[in-house]
Amino acid sequence: MRKNVGRPILAAAVLALAVSVAAGCGGSSKSSSSGSSSGGLSETSGGKAGGVYRVGWEQSFGFTNNFDPTGEYLGDAFSILSNLTTRTLIGYNHVEGPAGNKLVPDLAESVPSATNGGKTYTFKLKDGVKFGPPVSRAITSKDVAYAMQRLASPKDGGQYAFYYTVINGWDDYANGKTKTIAGISTPDNKTVVFNLNAPTGDFLYRMSMPATGPIPEEVAKCFEGKPGNYGRDLVSTGPYMIKGADQVTVGCPMKTMSGYNPLRQLDLVRNPDYSEKTDSTEARQNLPDEFLFTINANADDIYNRVKSGELDDEVATETPKVMREYTTTPDLKNNFHQFSGDRTWYLPMTFTQAPFDDIHIRKAMNWVMDKSGLRKGWGGPTAGAIATHIVPDSMLNDDIKGYDPYKTPSEAGDLTKAKSEVKLSKYDSNKDGICDASECKGILMVADVRSVDTRMVPVIQASAKKIGITFTVRSVNGAYPVIQTPSKNIPISERPGWGKDYADPLTFFQALFTGPAIIPSGNTNYSLVGLTPEIAKKVDVSGNMNGIPSVDSKFNACNVKPAGNARTTCWADLDKYLMENVVPWVPYLWSYATFVTGPKVTQWAADQFSGSIGYAHVAVR
Repeated sequence: MRKNVGRPILAAAVLALAVSVAAGCGGSSKSSSSGSSSGGLSETSGGKAGGVYRVGWEQSFGFTNNFDPTGEYLGDAFSILSNLTTRTLIGYNHVEGPAGNKLVPDLAESVPSATNGGKTYTFKLKDGVKFGPPVSRAITSKDVAYAMQRLASPKDGGQYAFYYTVINGWDDYANGKTKTIAGISTPDNKTVVFNLNAPTGDFLYRMSMPATGPIPEEVAKCFEGKPGNYGRDLVSTGPYMIKGADQVTVGCPMKTMSGYNPLRQLDLVRNPDYSEKTDSTEARQNLPDEFLFTINANADDIYNRVKSGELDDEVATETPKVMREYTTTPDLKNNFHQFSGDRTWYLPMTFTQAPFDDIHIRKAMNWVMDKSGLRKGWGGPTAGAIATHIVPDSMLNDDIKGYDPYKTPSEAGDLTKAKSEVKLSKYDSNKDGICDASECKGILMVADVRSVDTRMVPVIQASAKKIGITFTVRSVNGAYPVIQTPSKNIPISERPGWGKDYADPLTFFQALFTGPAIIPSGNTNYSLVGLTPEIAKKVDVSGNMNGIPSVDSKFNACNVKPAGNARTTCWADLDKYLMENVVPWVPYLWSYATFVTGPKVTQWAADQFSGSIGYAHVAVR
């Protein structure tokens, strides 16, 4: 999901954190093994209903669209939405591993097969599915169509609308040429039909994303053109709702639901209009009576509170101390949960900004970077594997496992090879391997303020200084909105990570490296791969526009291939091409999704889709 990780997504991010982060190659710990019949519940399976599940959330929620599903792209937010509040036509069972990537019906009666040569998908809504308060009415096919219109409308903050341009008439609607999307029809209140302009083998995966879930127009219309504001009054279609939803009245302007304060907490309680008969226990057990997410700027305090039982779970950066404690203390090992996050952490370099408009400087950054030092900042080997290319090996079926075009001793950097690249750069006047131009000094680098950020920044600075590059660091609490605005022309950032949006490598390549994915806000193609003068004008980018590479044609060639080995091989080849001929990033970590839980937790699950917590299956005493 994509997602940016915080797992931004990811979601995506991964959606976002060693946990989230949106996008990793990893193993499973004993306590998160898939040994139970549920396919992803922990050894502590057997929880009972009741209680409050309390989660400590580091620094800020970091939501990319303030919890509004239309534009929300944080992986940890995806887990809350898809597990608890926002049902989609097609969903997941919210467990770990391959079972967690299997598509299952959610609001739809079944997972449909494509017709019309792979270009038409017809969904039938289940009986008895309803919106929660303050709407409390049946969900109809028109609510699905409205959600898709909202996603297509640039003014409402959609961040992954590019996945749906394959729907007939999508672009015409987005550009204001039509009042409806021609490829979406609602022949009756229970049927919604999607007609595509080309066969799209992963379309059902796309329809599992939270933005596609039905939205009541009578509420969301109050927030049209105000991205993120609907998140404060999100109407639930899932088993939980924002506390106070039953205390507001439908009508513009809307009174804010009391349970959500973006600066303090998110409080979710049971939705009285949710019917268990329309769902399955494999997908959602809904055991706690309440979920309380509380912001705390102090990660150490979060972990102390989890250990003492004041909190039950966390979305926070695991410190080296925490990793050591939970992996070596016998009484705590069962509270340590780790699984493959399908996430990559990386340092993006922007092609329009000097000196990163020079591929030799970008290659030199890959050669000189102390990746082991960066991983140490995350907690060492238990945090994840060193990333040697873009997409985690597990998503490429290990086709290029071991591929490492910038391999250095102990992954700590190779100054000789880095200098050899700098000598080829226009920013090295005397060809001594040192970036000596004025553009190499005081380069703006945006960082976040998590504890892991404060440990990583000195490593990046020390590595780059060896080839003459220095940074002016600007630390921002919740850096994604800044670095995702192309008009700010940020040369490099320390923050990004990416988790899969769904189980196809396309979800790495499309949002991160195609020209059409570059948007004015919420942009995740940080390097601006495929930027054209027309796109630059739309997003108000300045800088060097000459010679910016594009991989759009290579992406399109892979995208038309059906699921299977040929498609995977094509994506693997694109990964290698990007690493050797485009060089947009310094990838450094394929993170494991890692969580620690408190002594009151009696059941825990990983959600492979979001790469975060499977809230649908957790339980507390």
